[in-house]
Amino acid sequence: MTWAAFETNNVPLILCGVFYSLLCVFSIVTGLMYMSGKRALNPLELSDSFVKRLQNSGELEAFARRMGLVTFVVGIVQGLTAFACLRCGSVALYVLAVGFTLFSVCSVLFKLKGKINAFPLLKLTAYLAILVILLLGSTRALFF
Repeated sequence: MTWAAFETNNVPLILCGVFYSLLCVFSIVTGLMYMSGKRALNPLELSDSFVKRLQNSGELEAFARRMGLVTFVVGIVQGLTAFACLRCGSVALYVLAVGFTLFSVCSVLFKLKGKINAFPLLKLTAYLAILVILLLGSTRALFF
């Protein structure tokens, strides 16, 4: 198996793969912590409507466990996206990388909904940068 991103010395694509690899580890660990109850939900990661609806501690705990499972699954997809960025050579992997990045941009935009926070804005900037890198003609050529 060859790793096209490394063979072509495509630094932007390698950085995308490393970014998604780090997110993968972070999301899997965070998801496990939410599911086990060892970590409370981060209000920066929730839309205002969710925060308003979850006033009861039991509801908040149940939601945190469900969010843990979602975060864990997202971590797995982030790992697959990291693999797609680093492996290249496949239309399906390219579609996965672009599709998940678009999903991530939409997810962060949904969470922002009028509030300005540094963490989501940094995530949005990173995802948009990855999207631009993936859509560039030179990077796209690696997948076809």
